[in-house]
Amino acid sequence: MAIATPVSDAAEQRAVTDNLEQLLEVLPPAIRSRMEAHNHLEDLLEIVLDLGREAEARFPDQVVYLGVTVMQEDIDHVTSRVGVFGKDNRAGIERTLHRISAIRNRAGRVIGLTCRIGRAVYGTIDIIRDVVEEGHSILLLGRPGVGKTTKLREVARVLSDELKKRVVIVDTSNEIAGDGDIPHPAIGHARRMQVSTPDQQHAVMIEAVENHMPQVVVIDEIGTEQEAFAARTIAERGVQLVATAHGNTLDNLLMNPTLSDLVGGIQAVTLSDEEARRRRTQKTVLERKAPPTFDVLIEIMEMDKLAIHHDVAGVVDRMLRGIPPRPEIRVRNPDGEVEILIGQEPEEAPVPEYEGGNGRTAREMLAPEERPVRRPGATVRIFPYGVSRSRLEKAIRDLRVPAVITKDWHEADVLLTLKAHYRREPGKLKEIVGEEVPVYVIKSNTYVQVASALRDMFQMRDEGSDEENAQREAEEAAERVLAVDEPVELAPQNAALRRLQHLVAQQYQLHSESVGTEPNRRVRISRA
Repeated sequence: MAIATPVSDAAEQRAVTDNLEQLLEVLPPAIRSRMEAHNHLEDLLEIVLDLGREAEARFPDQVVYLGVTVMQEDIDHVTSRVGVFGKDNRAGIERTLHRISAIRNRAGRVIGLTCRIGRAVYGTIDIIRDVVEEGHSILLLGRPGVGKTTKLREVARVLSDELKKRVVIVDTSNEIAGDGDIPHPAIGHARRMQVSTPDQQHAVMIEAVENHMPQVVVIDEIGTEQEAFAARTIAERGVQLVATAHGNTLDNLLMNPTLSDLVGGIQAVTLSDEEARRRRTQKTVLERKAPPTFDVLIEIMEMDKLAIHHDVAGVVDRMLRGIPPRPEIRVRNPDGEVEILIGQEPEEAPVPEYEGGNGRTAREMLAPEERPVRRPGATVRIFPYGVSRSRLEKAIRDLRVPAVITKDWHEADVLLTLKAHYRREPGKLKEIVGEEVPVYVIKSNTYVQVASALRDMFQMRDEGSDEENAQREAEEAAERVLAVDEPVELAPQNAALRRLQHLVAQQYQLHSESVGTEPNRRVRISRA
């Protein structure tokens, strides 16, 4: 589904400003001449100068060695022509977006430089423009070099120039608005506050709100607990936040004790016996600690490919119940249009509800011949014993099977119960419904397992979803590990399904790890 502007408009809006000639001017003459001779400087990522080594030019798909051994005078040549290095060992070139980062020896002398190319790409946020215009706080994640800061800069410009909002940028390393006291024009009319030292970023964030009345605060690289707390404080004052953070994915961030507060945090909650029975879960469960600081989280997979979690609170809640996230995937195609490849699954969709269970669809039939023989057109009356009636009703509706729930066991054609109940009192259950009524036993009180039991009752083909099959495989492996005490490797799966299998291993209190390389990366479960 396309959501972007027409191709011609999109192409016109995509413009790149890199001021590359100003970076080349600070390089030693021998290195500069070799760089100027290269045919694809528009793709240049960074230039690396290390003392005593050959100078390198790094591109997205290759490293070019320039045939010049770096001497101390070459490094001094560059450092004398750029701005002052701060405590974060970063400097810049005035009125440009380039960043020069230093490596020092024990005596403090600069012996290595990374000259990273900064580019302003106008039109790059058309892929998320609708999300930006909604006014929600947005957190951008992604690996280094994937375009987080580029998008952050363009967001600041669009919010200030086109949406006419009061925008303040907290620019710790001058990477967003460039070096010098006059900010780069790529940020539009947004205002920029510089930070004297990186450890003062959290204080400047608060100062921006208290002194300058912004409607939007833009922050690059939230990385400490103090900065996470400051971000929460700003969000609670009703200011829109747009920021980046250290981490590639939502689950990375959730497991980071320093930054997990940005998405609500995690706490272990001990339930009462009554509440645990009501929820049909363990007494100790993981829950979200607080409302998330950011409403929307965007994982930048590539410059033109994003995964968007529109409701961070809901996604985190489902992840803590074992349900893998299903973000909206947006891709900009070669024609310039933005397409939605995978839409976010609605909350009410029939997904597994892993309330302390293991997620496997386990069906233990007393005997194959005990399956109910249903006459064509006849309705099967099901008596649920310890099984959620609401989930059973939902499964009946979703599968469109001719079944009803009966409250009177005298009228039952089928008894549906849990493995725990059947193991405790099999005789009592057979007494309740009689020997002629088949008993279907499921392992956990989840939607997936209830639905699978219905498929068995009606002899429906049950291929199962990818998630269901991955869960089933992980549980069977966990039971094998417990039985024979030998590690078991599962079939290769994508990252989302591997995360689900790791959760199953955790529920069995077993060790799990991902081994191998893509596309054959897989989970190994063991006791160790």
